[in-house]
Amino acid sequence: MAKLLQEQQRTVFNDLKGSFGWVNSMQTPKIEKVVISVGVGSTKDKKKVELIENRLATITGQKAAPRAAKKAIATYKTRIGDKVGYQTTLRGKRAQDFVNRLIHIALPRTKDFKGIPTTSIDEMGNYTLGIKEHTVFAETADEDIKDVFGLGVTIVTTAKNKEEAKAYLTHLGFPFKKEQEKK
Repeated sequence: MAKLLQEQQRTVFNDLKGSFGWVNSMQTPKIEKVVISVGVGSTKDKKKVELIENRLATITGQKAAPRAAKKAIATYKTRIGDKVGYQTTLRGKRAQDFVNRLIHIALPRTKDFKGIPTTSIDEMGNYTLGIKEHTVFAETADEDIKDVFGLGVTIVTTAKNKEEAKAYLTHLGFPFKKEQEKK
């Protein structure tokens, strides 16, 4: 699967060098890392937390690291050091495989999918996407699943600005929504 992204990476320079004035192929953006995170909140149910940890490990292909609360918030019943989420950082081939599965398998399986917004690209060229149900990934599709959770995906690129990142991600095949003209 990573071969598809590698092949597209080779053609990025030739296709976009005129738009951004690149003179060297090393100026083309690349995917640096992919960060996947899931919040469990102040859930005290050990089975649910364990299920989330196992599902995230299945989706990403590596063990998820627990994240602790930095502040104690009484209304959420959290204390400093409580587990409030899990996070995984993918780099290299695993990141490329995950992005490929996200673009070609997971996103088209989402309910009422009409594309992803371009407004989630920040000024540094990173793209953040929220997925409401983890069951869109083929690895976790179960019929007897009761606990469905959402996850956040951040794709960190080496793009210098928002326009470069949008052009690069569009070239990779991200299904962005069509922008409507303002009246």
